[in-house]
Amino acid sequence: MSELSGWWDDYFWGAMVVLRVFVVALVMSVVFGLIGSAMKLSKSRIAQRLASAYTVVFRGTPELLVLLIIYFGAAVTLTSIVQIADPNVKFVDIPPFWAGAFAIALIVGSYMTETFRGAFLGVDPGQLEAARALGISNFKTFIYVRIPQMWRLALPSFGNHMLSLMKDTALISVVGLEEIVFVAEMATSVTVKPFTMYIIVALIYLAITTVITLSVMALEKYANRHLQGSR
Repeated sequence: MSELSGWWDDYFWGAMVVLRVFVVALVMSVVFGLIGSAMKLSKSRIAQRLASAYTVVFRGTPELLVLLIIYFGAAVTLTSIVQIADPNVKFVDIPPFWAGAFAIALIVGSYMTETFRGAFLGVDPGQLEAARALGISNFKTFIYVRIPQMWRLALPSFGNHMLSLMKDTALISVVGLEEIVFVAEMATSVTVKPFTMYIIVALIYLAITTVITLSVMALEKYANRHLQGSR
């Protein structure tokens, strides 16, 4: 393991970058999923079709292609806009962190859209009728009745989406983000020990995904505590 000497700090900070990408992308994907599921469940055909197009496109396109298209496409678009004000600008670079997090969030958010939609449909209709009878607005019903009820139903699939999101962070190294896969590539070029360097990356990801799995299991147990108590 002497070949790892001098690389531990790089792996640590690379892992911190991975966690930051994970948290940011998770928040955005939940937002995309909630918006997408609300649009699919709405009475507007336009909203339903837009949400369907979103899920079809991002569930049917390889993650790496989505990442590259968003990274380079956003850079080209932003460069064209900036050149209107200043023709001397040659190229506007997009931070790999935000491009990567946004791309992953769009992908995972498309899967969460269907998960949340199914969970919303699983909410007891009687509770929604009771909210309407009390004169509660649709927005407040969505926030205070539907979401608290649906999260228990969505948790198992939501945990799988979190694991997929974490593993997808490894793709961002292709656009130059200095996370653990990028560190392993640099270390391999110096030490010529690819197996050792990439097995460290695998162990780091395994440790993080194990924590996610245990956390989701604990949340499921908490969410179903009233069911266990009634047995």
